[in-house]
Amino acid sequence: MPILAPNTLEFFSRSPEQTRRVGMRLGNLLRSGDVICLQGELGAGKTTLVQGLAQGWGSLDAVSSPTFVLVNVYRRPDTAQLFHLDAYRLESAAEAEELDIDSLLIQGPLVVEWPERIEPVLPGERLWVKLEYVAEEHREMQFAPRGEHYERLLAALRQAVFGVA
Repeated sequence: MPILAPNTLEFFSRSPEQTRRVGMRLGNLLRSGDVICLQGELGAGKTTLVQGLAQGWGSLDAVSSPTFVLVNVYRRPDTAQLFHLDAYRLESAAEAEELDIDSLLIQGPLVVEWPERIEPVLPGERLWVKLEYVAEEHREMQFAPRGEHYERLLAALRQAVFGVA
C-alpha cells in the first residue's frame, strides 16, 4: 500500500449513496474558478460523485456523463453554472484548448472526468480525485490538493465529512 502524500485524504465508500454524499459535501464548498479533476476507469464512480457535487452545489438539474456532448452545464436558481467536462473523447490537449476552459472558470466551477488526457491545459492548482473500483459497491477515493486554495478546500471537506480538521 503506497504511503499517501501529506494533505491527501483517502476515503472508502461502501455504496453509491455514500459516494454521492461525499460529493454533496464537496459540492457545497465549490466556488467559481474551482477545478475538480476526477481520474478513474469506467465504473469507478466518477458520475456518481458528480451527481452529489451538483446537488451539494445547489443544482436541481439531472446529472449524466457528458461523454458525447463533452460539456454538461448544471444550473442553480441564482444563475450560477457548474461545468462538467468529459475529456474521454478528446484526442489531445490542443483539442481541449478550443473549449476555452478559462472562460468557463469565470462563470463557475469545473469538474473534469478523464483529466489526465488534457492535463497540460488545466490550471496547475486543482483538486485531483482518484477513484478506484474495489468491489461491487465499494470505491476508494484519494483527494490530492494542488495549491493552497485546494489544501484549504480539502481541510473543509475533511471537516464536513469526518468532523475533524
